[in-house]
Amino acid sequence: MARVEVTITDRVAEVALARPEKKNALDMAMFEEITAAGEALKRNPEVRAVVLTGRGGDFCAGLDLAMFGTIAADLPALTAQLFDLAPGEVANIFQKPAHVWQELEIPVIAALRGVVFGGGLQIALGADMRFAAPDTRLSVMEIRWGLIPDMGITRSLPRLTRIDVAKELMMTGRIVEAPEARDIGLLTRVVDDPLAAAHATARDIAGRSPDAIRRAKILLDRAWTLPPAESLALEARLQSEIIGRPAQLAAVAAALGGRPAKSG
Repeated sequence: MARVEVTITDRVAEVALARPEKKNALDMAMFEEITAAGEALKRNPEVRAVVLTGRGGDFCAGLDLAMFGTIAADLPALTAQLFDLAPGEVANIFQKPAHVWQELEIPVIAALRGVVFGGGLQIALGADMRFAAPDTRLSVMEIRWGLIPDMGITRSLPRLTRIDVAKELMMTGRIVEAPEARDIGLLTRVVDDPLAAAHATARDIAGRSPDAIRRAKILLDRAWTLPPAESLALEARLQSEIIGRPAQLAAVAAALGGRPAKSG
């Protein structure tokens, strides 16, 4: 059975982890299907935004405990996979399910509820925004298993919270409730219905200029830690690619005419 379900409606793709009986825990098939879903969306020019969620009452409980048996059975093969990169890739097979959402040019919004543990949290952190129900619980849980988080957390967590907070979360594995998670930067919003809120935001974004939306994501992702000269130059270059073009002029006309924006 498919472990990931993808549906596309009105230029918004919903990607759902679909092992609810296992709290959407990650096994090798799940790693591969999440990555495949992200790669397929890269090639779909009709999709303007993505909602990432989980079936059932939980987003993802992290690594399927059965994976530890696989690790013990063939440790050399697993270790080799940590350093085995496909041509042109920077992320390995375990990092890719989180990193692929950062590689998309379009916004990705994670809708979270229940448990968001370990690898599940790292996948959620790969999204551009995270909306969570009030009872959502989050944890960088790898320390419980004597491991470090290694699914792209170095590309996501430093942009969201302070280094001392990151160290405390990583070294204790403690469970954080949604309100605190929002306060320390792990969540964008806490809402009663995160899936509905995520879809509403995705539809809003999908209705705006795709040229501007893509470049807004590129601008912030690339410029966040650049020195001033480089970040300001990037702003100017990206603006020059869209200003005065048909999509931008249409957005101005819609705004001046009091009409909804059309994304083309």
